[in-house]
Amino acid sequence: MAAAEQSLAGGKLLLDFPAEAVARLTISNPERRNALDHDILGSLAEALPPLGEGIEHRCLLITGAPPVFSAGYDIAGIPESSFETDAEALVANPFHAAMEAVSAHPYPTVAAINGHCLGGGLELAIRCDLRVASTEAKLGMPPAKLGLVYGHTGLERFIEVVGVARTRELFLVGRNYDGERAERIGLVNEAVPRDEVAATALELAEEIAGNAPISTRGNKRAIETLARNPVLTPEEERELVELRRSCFASEDLREGISAFAEKRKPRWTGR
Repeated sequence: MAAAEQSLAGGKLLLDFPAEAVARLTISNPERRNALDHDILGSLAEALPPLGEGIEHRCLLITGAPPVFSAGYDIAGIPESSFETDAEALVANPFHAAMEAVSAHPYPTVAAINGHCLGGGLELAIRCDLRVASTEAKLGMPPAKLGLVYGHTGLERFIEVVGVARTRELFLVGRNYDGERAERIGLVNEAVPRDEVAATALELAEEIAGNAPISTRGNKRAIETLARNPVLTPEEERELVELRRSCFASEDLREGISAFAEKRKPRWTGR
């Protein structure tokens, strides 16, 4: 496990490695309530691909510097004279690229929502595979309060996570939910007291990272394909069948069976 913390985006995005095979990205933009600006979004998109290579980092944890996860993408500071073009450019380019990079990450991702998580910050969280939230956090989508029509790729992700009815509720009403309400509607997987979020999310990430990388990557890929394609094409079905078949020829499957029988920790190779 690497010990050094890396500073990205001029110090507004921090990368560290808090546990074996776990990488953590922390949004640290306190003056803007961890709002997602060009620097943070660009660095997020650039940092993710290397973390998905090999088996050294088998789970990615994303969080915000307390007391906020993220207040969303940062359009408040854009001058009126260039607002129309600059705001659209922020949402359409670096924001979209960063969100797609999170969705495309090959290993499981966990969001540790330690405080308010709004707008684009909430989309960042739902792009992760699993979410742990503070019971005191406020989660919501304010586009209806701002006059914003949200991007269809983001709306699609919300529909996948909470369904059409709850997506309508989020985007047409515009209320904020606390962590417990968010857990009840499936927006987060678990809500815990605020001072337990970091430890709970890290424990979850460690548990995931301890699993076979060939399995977590393969199952994530299969789930993503099925979620986005209710009716599979013949090519997609062949790909998923081959994905399943490939595990039976892997060293890791044999290692997992041996480790289970011998009651020891497996030594994964990713092969």
